[in-house]
Amino acid sequence: MHDLTQIYIDGAFATPHGEERFELFNPATELVIGTVRLADADDARRAIAAAKRALPAWSRTTLAERAALLRRMHDAVAAREDELFAAVTEEYGAPVSRARWMVRYAAQVFLDAIHAMEHYAFERQLGIAKVVMQPVGVVGLITPWNSNASFITGKLAAALAAGCTAVIKPSEMSALQTSVVMAALHEAGAPAGVFNIVTGRGDTVGNAIVESPDVRKISFTGSTAVGKGILRAAADDVKRVTLELGGKSPTLILDDADFTTAVPMAIQAGFMNSGQACIAGTRILVPRSRLAEFEARVGDAVAAEVSGDPAREETTIGPMVSAKQWHRVQGYIRTGIAEGARVLAGGEGRPDGYDRGWLVRPTVFTDVRNDMAIARDEIFGPVLAILPYDTEEEAIAIANDTPYGLSAYIATTDLGRGARVAARIDSGRVMVNTLTHEPKAPFGGFKQSGLGRENGVFGLDAYLEPKAIIGL
Repeated sequence: MHDLTQIYIDGAFATPHGEERFELFNPATELVIGTVRLADADDARRAIAAAKRALPAWSRTTLAERAALLRRMHDAVAAREDELFAAVTEEYGAPVSRARWMVRYAAQVFLDAIHAMEHYAFERQLGIAKVVMQPVGVVGLITPWNSNASFITGKLAAALAAGCTAVIKPSEMSALQTSVVMAALHEAGAPAGVFNIVTGRGDTVGNAIVESPDVRKISFTGSTAVGKGILRAAADDVKRVTLELGGKSPTLILDDADFTTAVPMAIQAGFMNSGQACIAGTRILVPRSRLAEFEARVGDAVAAEVSGDPAREETTIGPMVSAKQWHRVQGYIRTGIAEGARVLAGGEGRPDGYDRGWLVRPTVFTDVRNDMAIARDEIFGPVLAILPYDTEEEAIAIANDTPYGLSAYIATTDLGRGARVAARIDSGRVMVNTLTHEPKAPFGGFKQSGLGRENGVFGLDAYLEPKAIIGL
């Protein structure tokens, strides 16, 4: 049993002032695997004060000094790869086939931040003005449970590269991953107060960070509903805000697509991270003239997916993170049936052979309209909807008929056509014939999928303010 009792403030491990104990579960077994002692608002205020004290010195460091720390952080997190791998599989239920990539990415982001920093113009001459990009100040970084470790490291890397100091509030549901990352970052030897980690609830620790006048920016990844609340609260003292929120991403199968590659891509886009991904392509738009062929191939593709024990190499879809999330997904499957959609694969309940664990049968609906709940709402599980269309214009209209705009996917054999369609999709990222991540490219959403961008030089922009100096 894990007994997690420490947070990290001012360069040292500390016992939280908060006394609440939060149970941690293994989602594959539904068993309690430990507890974490949660921080409270007092802990958040201590962390903010430490970050404020550290800001003047850190904001004046050279790029070489920042890069040196980021390299040490990369090395420290990479050295704990196996420990973090074990935590991700036990606590989150990520299949081992994906978990290895997840934990390596948590280290890689530090090197990506160095690359961005080295290619960023911190000073620019514009007319007679010298424009200097100045760190925004103390930042609050609030991370979700679906990829907790890499969100901690990715947001922190960008903040430190920009010269900011940070207070991090990770998801309390991912405290085991946080403890591994926290120990690694401590070993990197950052100056006291440059980063602080306070694991606690959003309505206590999160609110204290958002409401503090000493915190000048919030970077939040999570639900659209919570993001809206943060945006309202940040308005009180005009905080800068970056929000990476929900999605209901379309996968456009154009009528010239090669189904031997398009179908596997569509399934992988929808079921990535066990469906618990804001960028998942959960709406598959298929030309009506090829719908029957697509449905036949999808049935075979989904049958090849394995929803089960995340420790088994053949598993491609792991359990939902919690009982609450499992019941939410099951409710949407029932709603889809009630709305008149047809179950092409999967359905309610657990996969065959399992009577425990928050496992979901990978499910695909067809005969779906874009006004159905399963086509409108972010389900956050392995549930996909096939929507037929008659013309390319109709496909683009359906793709854009959503309150979200985080990611989109296009399958076509004509790259020129793919480029033309991509230009008309209202989405922060459009991927044509690929699911490959590009860390140098900006990441973020249109509409209710968020504000601002992360990654690369665009991500650095979010932690910097331009100052014009004229007359020198």
